[in-house]
Amino acid sequence: MNEVLQQIKKIGIVPVVKLDRAEDAAPLAQALCDGGLPCAEVTFRTDAAEEAIRIMTTKFPNMLVGAGTVLNTEQVDRAINAGAKFIVSPGLNPKTVKYCQEKGIPVTPGTANPSDVETAIELGLDVVKFFPAEAAGGLDMIKSMAGPFVNMQFMPTGGINAKNLTTYLDFNKIIACGGSWMVKDDLIKAGEFDKIRDLTREAVNNMLGFELRHVGINAADENEADTVANSFEKLFGFTKNVGSSSIFAGTGIEVMKTPFLGKNGHIAVQTNYIERAMYHLELQGYEFNMDSKKYDNKGNLIAIYLKEEIGGFAVHLLQKK
Repeated sequence: MNEVLQQIKKIGIVPVVKLDRAEDAAPLAQALCDGGLPCAEVTFRTDAAEEAIRIMTTKFPNMLVGAGTVLNTEQVDRAINAGAKFIVSPGLNPKTVKYCQEKGIPVTPGTANPSDVETAIELGLDVVKFFPAEAAGGLDMIKSMAGPFVNMQFMPTGGINAKNLTTYLDFNKIIACGGSWMVKDDLIKAGEFDKIRDLTREAVNNMLGFELRHVGINAADENEADTVANSFEKLFGFTKNVGSSSIFAGTGIEVMKTPFLGKNGHIAVQTNYIERAMYHLELQGYEFNMDSKKYDNKGNLIAIYLKEEIGGFAVHLLQKK
């Protein structure tokens, strides 16, 4: 998969933006970045699109900005010249796709049925847009097409919102979802960029789904660990479960048989998508202890610790099952 598309996969959500005024580009970009989504697909449905892309890419060089609703090669040139890093189109125009490939810019054309996907495969693509997602059959349609087209991945757009976002992202053939619910046209026109920032942050938090999983307590030895676990069982009825390196009391308390990471212990926070969570936390400046990575028997990352402790506790992410 192309490097830009790999980054889009980590981001998880691509805000689809329509700008009528180029002067709205900078405050909108700031709102998206502050909300945790340094990415935008600026649609070529308005005369302001080209200049908006130029402003975003110039003032926010670390932001991943692409052009959407690109219908022909002339628009491809304008988008690239303005600084766009990727091209998205509502349908599959082989001429436009080949032109993008010649220019070395990633393109995700719109598909809505198996014939479209076969054409995309013939053109050498491994990621396509699925549009209009909900109207074209939604997740069930994507799953049906993913069966025969085992190497194809999808970026659905159209009808995606806060309520169905994770339902789509849970399917492993979907790299990201495009949506406009956090960048509504009326909010942009009203200059309510603080609301856009808050909706963006809400979208990211909803996607990542952080939840406290358990608290780990460092005991000096196995006897102390058993005593602590017994206390929680007697006090609150948290059933004790003895493991090889720790003893759980219910699901929320883990007592280590020997001192482990963290001065006082550790805190496990589970997330819907651990690798996306890492990306978004790294955007905020947090670092991870790469030596602490833990994988399941299929090679999937399931746990990793932050480098720094919080309040004397090591903190690790845990992939939800």
